[in-house]
Amino acid sequence: MPEQRLTQQVADAFLPRPPAVLGVAVSGGGDSMALLHLLHMLSTLHGTKLRVVTVDHGLRPEAAAEAKMVADFCCGLGLRHDVLVWEGWDGTGNLQDAARRARYELMGAWGRSNKIDAIAVGHTADDQAETVLMRLARRSGVDGLAGMKRRLVMEGMTWVRPLLSASRAELRAYLTQSKIPWVEDPSNNNDAFERIKARKALEALEPLGITVEALSEVADNLLEVRKALEWQTFLAARDAIYVNAGAVVVDDHKMRLLPDEIQRRLLVRAMNWISGEHYPARRKAVFSVLNGLRRGQAGTAEGCQARRIGGAVWIFREYNAVADIRCAPDALWDDRWRLSSSDPAQAGKDIVIRALGEDGLAQCPDWRNCGRPHPVLLSTPSVWRDDTLLSAPLAGASQNWHAEIDGGEETFFAALLTH
Repeated sequence: MPEQRLTQQVADAFLPRPPAVLGVAVSGGGDSMALLHLLHMLSTLHGTKLRVVTVDHGLRPEAAAEAKMVADFCCGLGLRHDVLVWEGWDGTGNLQDAARRARYELMGAWGRSNKIDAIAVGHTADDQAETVLMRLARRSGVDGLAGMKRRLVMEGMTWVRPLLSASRAELRAYLTQSKIPWVEDPSNNNDAFERIKARKALEALEPLGITVEALSEVADNLLEVRKALEWQTFLAARDAIYVNAGAVVVDDHKMRLLPDEIQRRLLVRAMNWISGEHYPARRKAVFSVLNGLRRGQAGTAEGCQARRIGGAVWIFREYNAVADIRCAPDALWDDRWRLSSSDPAQAGKDIVIRALGEDGLAQCPDWRNCGRPHPVLLSTPSVWRDDTLLSAPLAGASQNWHAEIDGGEETFFAALLTH
């Protein structure tokens, strides 16, 4: 019976420790409306506070009416509903990708500001199968073909996909049976979008046995492979890596002994941690860096540089990626560094934090004593008043200032298992 199966899937995603406050993203489409109704029943049974959010991308005139439909439905359930409006589309680039990124950014900020523990989204088995098919066309590796995770951390928020084993057909049957309204997005029939092409291709592939269920099972199988690779990457990192001045330092000999795929994963995870990027660099770019390292050459990708120095491979922020970043002493520099002074009087309004650079390093006569390579130090944070360097905490000229990675250096190792 669809209702019992769907109820169990949603319960499995959150029990036995349901969150105190749970958000749910609802567009008004069938998948998200079914999820909303199922979560309302779960939250009522287990005392969870449920909050609902809709993102209006401002791209279709019907969007406001759809948001109102969701609001009216929430009102009937006694649930608070918020609408977030995106106004960032400039008409260039990939619309669906830009809208997706904006949607998660807006909802992540909404969730954090409302002290929400997690946000549920309505991706289904059909979405999973379409994702696998699209990534197959892009020649993805294990990570890509493992599809979407059931739970991930992004934008400072935990995202949960409780319906990843449910089909759209099951959800439509549930909606009809429960007399729940929903709307159909006209873009679901627009062949200009890659996902719609994949959806129609699946219909053509069904006689070969390449169905939603089959591709979802493939994704589940590869997810187990990905978990094993992530664990081996974590163990390799604990054995061969340490963090120094925000750079990831890998023992060169130990790295050479690792399988190519583990080397690739270590490099990708290091670059993501350093740059703050959520998505990995392209495989071709990563292997180009790895091949260069084997020949003793430096390489760059995702605003990071990797080079062999002494008996280690240093992976660090590329200077050009941070050369123009300026912030006040009480702000987060490059979205990862916190600087503070033991003398509060030093943190005046005319003080700025920026990358040390060659001009700053020239004002640190004892920088060699810190044991950190010259190119690594160039992109480290420093304290300035106009053109005068006041402090370079990581280059041996602290002057009572301290520089720390936000959350600490252990966040690198933690990220290996939570990516």
